[in-house]
Amino acid sequence: MKFSPHHKYIFIEAVCFLYVLLFVYAAISKLLDFENFQVQLGQSPLVGSFAGIVSWAVPITELLIAGLLLFSSTRFLALWAAFSLMTVFTAYIFIILNYSPFVPCSCGGILEKMGWKEHFIFNLVFMILAAAGILILAGMVPKVHPISKPAAMASAFTVTMLLNIGIVTLLFTASEDIIHHRNNFVRRFPKHPTAGKKTIQLPHAAYYIAGYDKGQIYLGNRTEPLAVTILDTSLAEKKKIRIDLPKYNFSYTVPRLAVKPPYFYFSDGNVPCIFIGDTVSWKAELKMKGKAYFSILKPIDNNTAVIRAIDSKTKNNTLGLFTFNSSTALKLNGSLLQKQVDGVFDTDGSLLYNSQLDKIIYTYAYRNEFLIIDSKLGSHTSGHTIDTISHAQVSVASIKLKNIKTLARQPKLVNKLTASFGSYLFVNAALIGKYEPEIMWNQASIIDVYNVKENTYSFSFYVYNIEGRTMDEFVVLNDRIVSLNGRHLTIEKLKTNYYKPFYPSR
Repeated sequence: MKFSPHHKYIFIEAVCFLYVLLFVYAAISKLLDFENFQVQLGQSPLVGSFAGIVSWAVPITELLIAGLLLFSSTRFLALWAAFSLMTVFTAYIFIILNYSPFVPCSCGGILEKMGWKEHFIFNLVFMILAAAGILILAGMVPKVHPISKPAAMASAFTVTMLLNIGIVTLLFTASEDIIHHRNNFVRRFPKHPTAGKKTIQLPHAAYYIAGYDKGQIYLGNRTEPLAVTILDTSLAEKKKIRIDLPKYNFSYTVPRLAVKPPYFYFSDGNVPCIFIGDTVSWKAELKMKGKAYFSILKPIDNNTAVIRAIDSKTKNNTLGLFTFNSSTALKLNGSLLQKQVDGVFDTDGSLLYNSQLDKIIYTYAYRNEFLIIDSKLGSHTSGHTIDTISHAQVSVASIKLKNIKTLARQPKLVNKLTASFGSYLFVNAALIGKYEPEIMWNQASIIDVYNVKENTYSFSFYVYNIEGRTMDEFVVLNDRIVSLNGRHLTIEKLKTNYYKPFYPSR
């Protein structure tokens, strides 16, 4: 059946009208809700790293093609452009559905209410309409023109489709590489990364997380330093115990309990003193008194602990290793923490020991860097968080009468709290990234997850505020996140393809 020229004209007009309606509506919808559109693109596994460029390029291209479709002299070129753009969109959806590690939220004006499979079918229909329009217009040109030949048109369609599919595939590969290896401060939030959330209310807000092991959580108490509360991962209280501490006339100021079963440490860096005992008898023995003041202590085993202290010579923060055998020895390594401003405030940060990797991890508070150090305080490597502050924005003032230094103003905090388990470092971030909804920063704490073995950024997730209070501290017990918000203790399970729980090798 042959169509008359009049019918062909009506078909071309109808196709152009549908495309103009689609592109103008979609472009205006994106521009009117541009911030949300950028946020959605920022979470795309295909174009997240290029969201800034793509968010402008797509609506501008749609409006440009719509304008060209209005004029008969540019209609052939415009239909080719429309066909190409729909090929890009269709390839994008195909990769999302079949190769993406997760399916993001849909977006795009008139298609906003559709699911991804409906998007795919919708795009295929419009690709067919554009191709039909192109073939009809090609049939109207003189026979001597190359585009009138079927073989030439078939080749043109094939090349166009392969080229556009290749561009989308290249974007996907490049975006994944940038996100995980050279992140430009674009966070990735998988859908529903946690599950099974459970919260209990503690008697008061003086509790802190002292340690964890094999399904047990140990809570210390600032108002009752020798009390220990033990819960299981269902947050059911198992028992309360009291540490048997030898009586010394120490003026404790900041006593702290650290539990690393089957041992525990009770210490005060201002005395300074360190007691060690086992978690069976909970009887402590004094192992160190007066040898070194320290601000942080993390146990490695019953004979070793890593500390952060002030070097008596340089007056800078330094890391040290206490060993408790027949005598107490302290080894300092002043070359690990790198001074940028004053050596104290600029090197502030959090100290962890990861027993699965047998590594010490130090994360700077005011710059985008963390150190992975062997447990003997020898060799180390460094990694970077995804934010952009590489130099601590610290300003120090001196009070000469008291011979002390203090912060002249509050520096920009980069990394708040940290935890580590298995191959991962978890960082409670302090800075908002690109294409993120600001409203979420008033509702939750953001945790960025890094694979320290592969030196890559993995993903991010939210720990929601409770009664308007942000998270005070958190730990990771393999695939469970345990967080403390004032009086509320919460546990939830990590459930995402981006995270692989730790399983000991046999």
